[in-house]
Amino acid sequence: MSRISIAIDGPAGAGKSTVAKAVAKQLGILYLDTGAMYRAVAWLANQHHVDVDDEPGLVRLLHEHPLRLEKTSSGTFTIFVDGQDVTPYLRSPEVSEKVSRVAAKPGVRRLLTQWQQEFSRHHGVVMDGRDIGTVVLPDADVKIFLTASLEERVRRRSRELAEQGFAVSEAELARSIEERDRQDSSRAVAPLMAAKDARYVDSTGRSVEEVVSEILSIVEQVVHE
Repeated sequence: MSRISIAIDGPAGAGKSTVAKAVAKQLGILYLDTGAMYRAVAWLANQHHVDVDDEPGLVRLLHEHPLRLEKTSSGTFTIFVDGQDVTPYLRSPEVSEKVSRVAAKPGVRRLLTQWQQEFSRHHGVVMDGRDIGTVVLPDADVKIFLTASLEERVRRRSRELAEQGFAVSEAELARSIEERDRQDSSRAVAPLMAAKDARYVDSTGRSVEEVVSEILSIVEQVVHE
């Protein structure tokens, strides 16, 4: 399975990154968090005072400060910008608030999609995001649409932020996630949607191990079809 490609799409807080990392580890292939790449652009915009609705400015920023991916011992990637590891800053509320607007810009998406597709040509990979199975890897061997109830997604995101030292009320998080869903699903370019041939997996009330086991079973079925 060294060259298999797996696309995991789904809404904010469904557990995509956690599950995708675990699936990649189990299969011995690489994991690429495409959402973190868009978050890095939002972080860059904040650092350089570029309006996130200034598409030419964002594209110029990416050319001037390209993202560099450095593989870790666990098979994931750390994102560096200008020699700085920016990964610890990518889940902050300030970045989360702006990332959907960044991701809606066609020029930004084109550039990052090119990088992601180039990466997949050379590696077996698990990618997660919102348009992996529909746009980035439309020919992926396995396509998963991972979902969960809003309440579950709020609880997970609240716990994640608390562990990082950010205090955000669950009511505020619910509003933020619902708005993120609306923006992601209604954007003109590469909206959040399940690929026609994606398998649905609901993670509500289930452990990471249970969800990973279901996805690995799907992978096994596909490989032996």
